Amino acid sequence: MLKEGDQAPDFKVLADDGQAVSLGDYRGKDLILYFYPKANTPGCIHEANGFRNMIADFQAQNAAIAGVSADTVEDQSKFSKKLGLNFPLLADTEFKIIEPYGARRIKNFLGKRFMGIARMTFWIGPDGKIRKIWNNVTPKGHSGEVLAALRGE
Repeated sequence: MLKEGDQAPDFKVLADDGQAVSLGDYRGKDLILYFYPKANTPGCIHEANGFRNMIADFQAQNAAIAGVSADTVEDQSKFSKKLGLNFPLLADTEFKIIEPYGARRIKNFLGKRFMGIARMTFWIGPDGKIRKIWNNVTPKGHSGEVLAALRGE
């Protein structure tokens, strides 16, 4: 299980635009890497819209945002276009990011247990170390919570 202060696991996957994205692409700036269960579901829409609406505030803090789910590049692209997102969504169909970050877990829903993606967020510093981890995120208002942490509030 990762903890604050650990080196963030490296990754390289395709984004919603079909371009390869790696952790190294974000060196020198803060990265808000958030994991969500499935594109185009209500909670995921709230969370993505929150980050989209506050992108200028994050950029003012020298921070980038990237969302991750196990959806395909095509599904991520449709989701991004539908919401007019201004940050990449990473398609991790093989769990190359999701598992090393501990975001794939047994979940319970309506009395059924299954493997799913936990809604969680990592703040990775410019040096590649994990600065903060949010587990069990509530989508509404989460972007403001993350921005406040970046600002030291």
